[in-house]
Amino acid sequence: MADDLYSVLGVSRQASQDDIKRQYRKLAKELHPDLNPGDEAIAERFKKVSAAHAILSDPKKRASYDLGEIDDEGQARQRYGQYRDFGGSAGGGAGFDDSILEGLFTEMFGRGAGQGFRAAERGSDAAYSLKVDFLEAAKGAKKRVAMGDGQVLDIAIPPGIEEGQTLRLRGKGRPGVRGGPSGDAMVEIQIRSHPLFERKGRDIHIELPISLGEAVLGARIDVPTIDGPVTMSVPKGSNSGSVLRLKERGIAGPKGGARGNQYVRLTVSLPPSPDSELEKFLERWSAEHPYNPRNDLRDI
Repeated sequence: MADDLYSVLGVSRQASQDDIKRQYRKLAKELHPDLNPGDEAIAERFKKVSAAHAILSDPKKRASYDLGEIDDEGQARQRYGQYRDFGGSAGGGAGFDDSILEGLFTEMFGRGAGQGFRAAERGSDAAYSLKVDFLEAAKGAKKRVAMGDGQVLDIAIPPGIEEGQTLRLRGKGRPGVRGGPSGDAMVEIQIRSHPLFERKGRDIHIELPISLGEAVLGARIDVPTIDGPVTMSVPKGSNSGSVLRLKERGIAGPKGGARGNQYVRLTVSLPPSPDSELEKFLERWSAEHPYNPRNDLRDI
């Protein structure tokens, strides 16, 4: 049985949305695969933490989870119209089947007796939901999905698709009645959150820690993007909160339109353990260069 999502994140069931967000950011920075290369155990835990956050960070999904309406993977319990990736559990649904009525006429009056009972009818559309990863939605992907009736569909996710958009697969819905055409499959896209990237329109935002030395002296550092790491220059004297732009490193526009940008917000991070040499230097420097960064707050 899957772990309770609250225990996966290490929060109580009474935790606020802000508590959940803070805890996720903390765990994501500790467990991200880029920071723990080759560690399969941490990579697996990172996946579980990300999946738990995807549900608990959404108030509606969290409420459904608390009520037992969805499981640990966000799938509806005993509900029609769901999908599964290979290896998951399938859901499906069927409404009233007119072929049952035709079969009854056939039994009563012989084969062919029910053929003229009603005209051919188009099958109904089938509604499904499909979860995709952040990078799959940003860059595009192909997903093979097994529907509830066992039908396997190859779905092309276009680059830059947004949360809640619906893809129409013509002729892949419910079968038609008495020779009528099949309906369409309507696949609603849900996008999992990412521990580093946040999407705003076609732009991507990321918070990036830098060392005190990099902030004061400037540096060239590697920055994660959806296409892989790129090198960026950090100007001398950069502060926490400074925002740098990586041009056209965001989401592609529809039909190959202009890409958005990536905005990198810097945060100055001190060493994890005290450094006596740094402390002595700052004591001497502070005495010679008095500076109060909160002076402007006095006028508020």
